[in-house]
Amino acid sequence: MSPPQGVILINLGSPDAPEPQAVRRYLAEFLSDRRVVDLPPWLWQPILRGIVLRRRPPRSARRYAAIWSAEGSPLVAWTRAQAEGVRERLAGGPERVEVRYAMRYGHPRLHEALDDLAACGCSRILLAPLYPQYSGSTTASTLEHAEAWAQTWARTGAHTYQQVPALPALESFSTAPQYIDALAARVEDHWQRHGHGELLVLSFHGLPQRMVDRGDPYAAQCVATAEALAQRLQLAPQQWRLAYQSRFGFARWLEPALDRVLDESLASGTRQLDLLCPGFVSDCLETLEEIGIEASARVAARGGELRCIPCLNDHPAWLDGLATLLQQRLDAAPEDA
Repeated sequence: MSPPQGVILINLGSPDAPEPQAVRRYLAEFLSDRRVVDLPPWLWQPILRGIVLRRRPPRSARRYAAIWSAEGSPLVAWTRAQAEGVRERLAGGPERVEVRYAMRYGHPRLHEALDDLAACGCSRILLAPLYPQYSGSTTASTLEHAEAWAQTWARTGAHTYQQVPALPALESFSTAPQYIDALAARVEDHWQRHGHGELLVLSFHGLPQRMVDRGDPYAAQCVATAEALAQRLQLAPQQWRLAYQSRFGFARWLEPALDRVLDESLASGTRQLDLLCPGFVSDCLETLEEIGIEASARVAARGGELRCIPCLNDHPAWLDGLATLLQQRLDAAPEDA
């Protein structure tokens, strides 16, 4: 019998609880990643330890508490549901596939999922960062972390009974038909239930402009996703807009900022706006609190209505599409994977 293949669905991560201490631990790990904050450690670490980790955790904990569910962190819960859905769909294939889920920061930890699949005898473990658009701060950080695990695993002799597993990756799927079709299905479901808004805003997580200037493809892939979705939905240019959210710090970030897009739309007389976050496959703090609570209140205060469309989550079209993307990658020849 041939060895099983492994798949790990990987998302960014979450605190273990909506409490300041848990948030502090999470932010310390997340914001210490040089891929996330590319400032020199001698400059950034005193700011992080002396200011950010003292001031931000209480406020962030309150924000997490506002969206926490009985299942815990929505991001973790939806990623777990996606892993279960993918597992069911891949179970009918010709080969045994072991599916796990993990977080780049926090729990469940990526290295533990890798340990588990290696112990199951997997000779190949497909890494599937759930970031549709590639960025050094997300996808590259995840893949580097997995490669460091492989190097450590090889040095420790833990692989005496087998070779170090190969680690192919699904590096991005920004315009994959399965992903665009699933986004379109989510929007169309919303429109069928609630009717069309006057404008569809497609909001992506922001990124410092300096990273794009250095060659990060993230912004170009966001534009490609937005245009592909608008085309799939047969929208005219005036029926949709792209925006970026979640700024941090004082550096220049990608434009146009979501706040500006919302303000300009309201000023032009638009009152009912639909908003989708195509860069997130699971609802999380940024979609549920930053958009669903804060941005919605901002729009309502000016006499408008912001109608938030859920992320892909466990939508059947997404689970079918993701399983297809993963199976295609698993079926690729080793040299192409």
